[in-house]
Amino acid sequence: MPPYFPLNKSAVNFNVTIDDLIPVLNYTNPYDWQTPDPQSSALAAASTTNPWLEGTWHKTTVVNASVILNFEGPAIYIFGASGPQYGSYAVTVDDVQWTYSAHSATNASNPHLLYGNPNLSYGTHQLTIRNLGAAHPSDEGASALLLDYILTTIQLAPPGATVTNTTVDANHPAVTYTGGWTNKSNEDSRNGTSFHTEKHGGSASISFKDRSEGSAVYIFGDSVNDQGPYSVVLDNGPIQTYGSLGGGEGGSGRFYMKTQPTLKYFASNLDSSQHTITVTSNVSSTGLSFSE
Repeated sequence: MPPYFPLNKSAVNFNVTIDDLIPVLNYTNPYDWQTPDPQSSALAAASTTNPWLEGTWHKTTVVNASVILNFEGPAIYIFGASGPQYGSYAVTVDDVQWTYSAHSATNASNPHLLYGNPNLSYGTHQLTIRNLGAAHPSDEGASALLLDYILTTIQLAPPGATVTNTTVDANHPAVTYTGGWTNKSNEDSRNGTSFHTEKHGGSASISFKDRSEGSAVYIFGDSVNDQGPYSVVLDNGPIQTYGSLGGGEGGSGRFYMKTQPTLKYFASNLDSSQHTITVTSNVSSTGLSFSE
């Protein structure tokens, strides 16, 4: 077991919000989940009254439907819904599992905190959320589970450090591309463009050196129907694989898209040495966008 380093409240900490349609979430079977179309006009019209983050959610009634998130940090919070239609669910962090019920006689205010843990060790963790359906008599036959978003706290730098933000656009000369990338117009992306490849093994790399005592890196891109899995390698670390499709309309085979920049990868608490990050497309018939 790694040494325990709790959240240092004096450090430069930052909350990372992970919406339900962000590709860093791995839905083990996307067809088990339903979600509203984020591009629909009805959703846009209800934006002022919709309680859900960015208007979307993932909902399932399939027992054992699950979603996985790998994260680094000492705190994690899961937000969803509680009410008459919801049942039990399990939350596993690393090898420890807890079970809860989201069932209640009346609908709770949304979004509803399903799980929170501010006392994890500062290191890499794996979170799994699994629907248990109507697992207990108190669920009164209700079997749904709804996920809105996940929030995790990361440490950007030690106490007293100054943190600045630098955005590197996809067309910056510091980004090196291999494998047939093209610059496509996308009015929702930064500066109106994004880079896209349809070649298996096509990669985009950037090296950077932080001048302070610590840093974080984020990669953003769109998440659309013609994109498939991609992998990310930071320095000499392990290959981390993600799926580009954000979510599905249960059983229909249709997957919804987000053309706005969405979080495709993040890492934090990096030291001040030179770092290299590489994003690689893992399929030959679909694409990967790298927006900033």
